[in-house]
Amino acid sequence: MARLDAMEIFAEVVEAEGFSAAARSLGVSKSAVSKQVGRLEDSLGVRLLNRTTRRLSLTEAGATFYAACRRVLEEAEAAERAVSNLSAAPRGLLKLNAPMSFGFLHMAPAIAEFHVRFPQIVIDAAMNDRFVDLVEEGYDVALRIGALRDSSLIARRVAPCRNVICASPDYLARRGRPEKPADLRDHDCLLYANTAQPREWTFHTPGHSLGGLEKVKVDGPLIANNGDVLCGAAVSGMGIANLPTFIVSRHLREGRLQPLLPGFPPPEQGIHAVYPHSRNLSVKVRVFVDFLADHFGPDPYWDEGLEALVAPPAGVKGG
Repeated sequence: MARLDAMEIFAEVVEAEGFSAAARSLGVSKSAVSKQVGRLEDSLGVRLLNRTTRRLSLTEAGATFYAACRRVLEEAEAAERAVSNLSAAPRGLLKLNAPMSFGFLHMAPAIAEFHVRFPQIVIDAAMNDRFVDLVEEGYDVALRIGALRDSSLIARRVAPCRNVICASPDYLARRGRPEKPADLRDHDCLLYANTAQPREWTFHTPGHSLGGLEKVKVDGPLIANNGDVLCGAAVSGMGIANLPTFIVSRHLREGRLQPLLPGFPPPEQGIHAVYPHSRNLSVKVRVFVDFLADHFGPDPYWDEGLEALVAPPAGVKGG
């Protein structure tokens, strides 16, 4: 720190073009400034300044050292600003995008809790199931479920996404209960449109030739781009759904839906917070992403009591 102080004093002498002006700027005596520069020259073993009664000029070594001092002092100032930002109260507008069902069911109450902790952050939330370009559309952060398309974004997993095959008691009374994934070919299945293959469901099937994964062709009377629509149709007895537990957990607990194929769970996916790459991540984004990871976490509240339904078979890891 003493060396950094001496460099700051030397730089001020150069920029103020004299010891007296530098002393006034720094609020110290002229003799103190002169002594610091003299000690700096002694420690370096070179003369930094040419002194005359009328003017002060840099030596060749002094010019080189001054340029280096300025870089070091600017880096020190940047470091101080970065630390100050960490302790400053996060504030400003945070533009957020999230999937519709997850947004309504879980982001809305989470945002309310976040506001209590960080009241100076204003959230502009857009809930929809379309794929948004964060940079082009000016979003600070987005919640994405499943495979991530854009590798240029920074992604942090904030929770798992586990699916359950389920149907209403009424449907099962009429059509029977499938015992293995292949049985779904003979059932009415409710299809989610926002996937690459809506009519193909994947299951963990121990011993299957494709690395334990089995793909089954399915079809049915409804295809929709929203999970809540499919959930409502399943509760009404229209068919079998393959839906995230964050949508159906309440219906499973209350008996409106029954889980199927417990030995053949769909592969686990992730819920990620994604945001554009930036050398200096803004405080508001950092605290929001940290909050989501803490609020949801690896064992989210919507899966409580459903461990037997969402755990993969022994020896199988979630995707």
